[in-house]
Amino acid sequence: MPEDSGFVIVGASLAGAKAAEALRGEGFEGRITLIGEEAELPYERPPLSKEYLMGKSERDGVFVHDWDWYRENHVDLRLQSRVASIDRGRHLVRCEGGDEIAFDRLLLTTGSSPRKLPLPGADSSNVLYLRRVEESERLRERFSKSGRLVVIGAGWIGLEAAAAAREAGVEVTVLETLELPLLRVLGPECARVFADLHRRHGVDLRLGVKVDAIVEEEGRPSRIRLAGGEEVTADTVLAGIGARPNVELAEGAGLEVSNGVLVDQALRTSDPDILAAGDIANAQHPVLGKRIRVEHWDNAIGQGETAARSMLRDGVVYDRIPYFYTDQYELGMEYAGYVEPGGYQEVVFRGDVDKLEFVAFWLDAEHRVLAGMNVNIWDVNDAIKGLVSSQKPVDPTRLSDAAVPLEDLA
Repeated sequence: MPEDSGFVIVGASLAGAKAAEALRGEGFEGRITLIGEEAELPYERPPLSKEYLMGKSERDGVFVHDWDWYRENHVDLRLQSRVASIDRGRHLVRCEGGDEIAFDRLLLTTGSSPRKLPLPGADSSNVLYLRRVEESERLRERFSKSGRLVVIGAGWIGLEAAAAAREAGVEVTVLETLELPLLRVLGPECARVFADLHRRHGVDLRLGVKVDAIVEEEGRPSRIRLAGGEEVTADTVLAGIGARPNVELAEGAGLEVSNGVLVDQALRTSDPDILAAGDIANAQHPVLGKRIRVEHWDNAIGQGETAARSMLRDGVVYDRIPYFYTDQYELGMEYAGYVEPGGYQEVVFRGDVDKLEFVAFWLDAEHRVLAGMNVNIWDVNDAIKGLVSSQKPVDPTRLSDAAVPLEDLA
């Protein structure tokens, strides 16, 4: 028999934990069941490629809450438990072990998974991915034993791991199919900044290359074979070629899915009693006027909290401007806004790019600010979000003038 109804959250992730926290904060006193496949308490992922990977923070610091919090707030946290299916008609979820849990409202926060290398030899024991706590710990352990790390993919995870490895004294080669790192995210104007940064720190950055296979011989370093026959040796290989949303459960339940689970501005799916938040949510954004799916820490927090409120009442809207950050070597950066690959007209800089003290703005053809990135310049991110939210044209000349307060432009 199914257990008593209440709110069920599938995905013991950051978004799921923040949703449970927000439900209690809003005064909800009913049953909350939070179900996750991993053995760990819900945790935050940014430290896994930053402070925790570098040994600069403790393990306990990655968790959203400790065990006592879930117990004291009467959240039924079920770890190492996998939901096999959703019965929308009967309003219940079925777990692989046979348990059935009824729900009044269901929230999906199942996150994303690393894309696997589609290569011969990709199942080698030397090939690692970086998504979970134990993977971060395994990679950090390799730093102390490896002479050379090869990173396949020059995205955020790959570059952050490369920076951590270099600071640990490991030789690093990064292999990227495009002509610049982060090209799809930042465009060539700002992608060059990160290429120059890593090369200055001794990374062998190889751009515009294609990996054909990974060759492993027992007791010897792996060989990464490139198109054309060249080979690169590695004690450890880290694959960072992106992530895919975990939408299988939603698909099986017949929910509308396209690049994630389709949700409205209240984070409700095609079934009004089922919501989705975090990496899997392809959400209608009321300010940006389009659907976006964001795989970042801030979005997981904000959507988890908003989804909780939306489970409780009507009229809730998620309108937070997308935000993320990175720390690599001496570069600290915040980014606010949203730009699709090639979806901007120009980039305007204010500050000194060569000194890594600047702000970059992506503008459309009408001179509206689509996104802004502040590098080693702080306390301006709220103003950047204001420019993005305003959706109003700005004067590029004044935008580039550091003497003009950003607040005046909004």
